[in-house]
Amino acid sequence: MTHHAHASDRPFARIAGTGSYLPAKVLTNDDLAQFVETSDEWIAARTGIRQRHMAADGETTCDLAFHAATRAMEAAGVTAADIDLIVLGTTTPDLIFPSTACLLQARLGANGCPAFDVNAACSGFVYALTMADKFIRSGAAKTVLVVGAETLTRMLDWSDRGTCVLFGDGAGAVVLKADDETGILSTHLHADGGKKELLWNPVGVSVGFKPEEKNAGVRVLMTGNEVFKHAVKALDSVVEETLEANGLDRHDIDWLIPHQANLRIIEATAKRLDMPMERVIVTVDRHGNTSSGSVPLALDEAVRSGRVQRGQLLLLEAFGGGFTWGSVLLRY
Repeated sequence: MTHHAHASDRPFARIAGTGSYLPAKVLTNDDLAQFVETSDEWIAARTGIRQRHMAADGETTCDLAFHAATRAMEAAGVTAADIDLIVLGTTTPDLIFPSTACLLQARLGANGCPAFDVNAACSGFVYALTMADKFIRSGAAKTVLVVGAETLTRMLDWSDRGTCVLFGDGAGAVVLKADDETGILSTHLHADGGKKELLWNPVGVSVGFKPEEKNAGVRVLMTGNEVFKHAVKALDSVVEETLEANGLDRHDIDWLIPHQANLRIIEATAKRLDMPMERVIVTVDRHGNTSSGSVPLALDEAVRSGRVQRGQLLLLEAFGGGFTWGSVLLRY
């Protein structure tokens, strides 16, 4: 993009720093096979997952978010006082309220600025990043902390081998700064609430708690093969939409940084982009599906390993329960 912004133009939101955090405890497929009828071969062949991380007792989503956020702030060279806004994607908040973003704000000492959670399930970070981009583009904020953090292992049914093998805990974060030159080029969000029962957790406040149900919150329900089909189709279409909106050829993309739910979905998206897998950031083998944590975790790993370089074109995309899906195209 050769366009240079002038003072009158809206600023871009540029990623100034990335950070991530994974809990210390690792649960391998072989560990899972000890208490649920499955095997490393079965899980790896269908999902590409070999292991995932699990939050320790008493370790919350906010704890994970705090570690990821402080690392991103350090990388960006900003302090809590510099932050104008905190947007946190999560579907596993510490509490019903206050939001985890507010809890994080207090822990960081970034008092006064707006802070809110975004719940778009696995698309949570892409949705949160889009919100932050709008604040920066409009001039309402100059420095924004965006986090995706989850402790999904807290709401799994460990006797359901179709779902409990898929998920893990983790968090990732970015600091966005207003920039005249480059940054987020476009964002594209979608939802379809009509498919809720293909991927959902049916427990809630307004539908009424059932105290007689032990572990009422413990159930992610998923119709895997149906979700797979919808995900591939939705991601294909949002990728096309993103390229078209920016007048780009698919070969212009330097890196695909996808939501890490299933290696086969990632491979299908890469194929649509005619992209070799070495240009795709894959962490699902080690992290499992960390929902809104997965895209920023993969981004941070790609940046810190030196693969992603300044000036490169990155396509971030995700698909999650709702259904929700979306993409962010950015110049790093």
